[in-house]
Amino acid sequence: MLHSANTLRGFAIAATDGELGSVRDVYFDDAEWVIRYLVVNTGGWPNGFDVLLSPMSVLDEEWDRRALRVNLTMQQIRNSPSIDTAKPVERQHEEEFNTYYGFPFYWAGPHRGSAVYPGVIEKKPLEPADVLAIRRRLEEERAHSDPHLRSCSEVVGYHIHATDKQIGHVEDFLFDRTDWSIQLMAVDTRKWLVGKHVLVSPRQIERVSWEDRTVFVNATKEQIEYSPEYDEAHPPESGAELELYRVGGRSAPPSRPAG
Repeated sequence: MLHSANTLRGFAIAATDGELGSVRDVYFDDAEWVIRYLVVNTGGWPNGFDVLLSPMSVLDEEWDRRALRVNLTMQQIRNSPSIDTAKPVERQHEEEFNTYYGFPFYWAGPHRGSAVYPGVIEKKPLEPADVLAIRRRLEEERAHSDPHLRSCSEVVGYHIHATDKQIGHVEDFLFDRTDWSIQLMAVDTRKWLVGKHVLVSPRQIERVSWEDRTVFVNATKEQIEYSPEYDEAHPPESGAELELYRVGGRSAPPSRPAG
């Protein structure tokens, strides 16, 4: 079953030696459509502040208790590189963060573009050639820095623009708990189609305009109208059913009478 990114907000974080704050936001990668970081507010500590946590640290998700267990100590998290969550996450900060925790870089080297989470890759020392390639890639990234990291809280509410008309707003993102990849986007179309919520695949997203607060979808208004409906109480499963949602359910709207 897919899970809502919105519902992660407020989840408690349980370290190996105690509980700390809760999830305040989610950062996802709009190039690969993967959740890369959780923004955790450590309000339970004196002078609480925000830190990033990678899904690589998550041992278990307890959905009933609304909690995430991580394989980090409170001190490890306390000493994590600081971040100003009011600003975009820079690649330099990601370098510091991943180096501190010993995580592989997802934007360079042998794991470039992958969803680097437990069970998905094997952590092992890099060969000298890989290290050199990573350094070159990082230099390129710094020169043309665009990490593609977006705040879920920010993007929820963005306009959805079809190829022929605006139709709805971003309501939520549904992700697969195995690798934290975003599989579907939930769209609220109630201003155009009363009470209707539909699902759109990231494959159909052409681009996101942060200046215009708009997501441009490579589909017509009619195609979006006949996309599979979203029932929050019964999200789609993985496998064959999910593939139907990805390709838009019904391939074409039903025929209409002439005239």
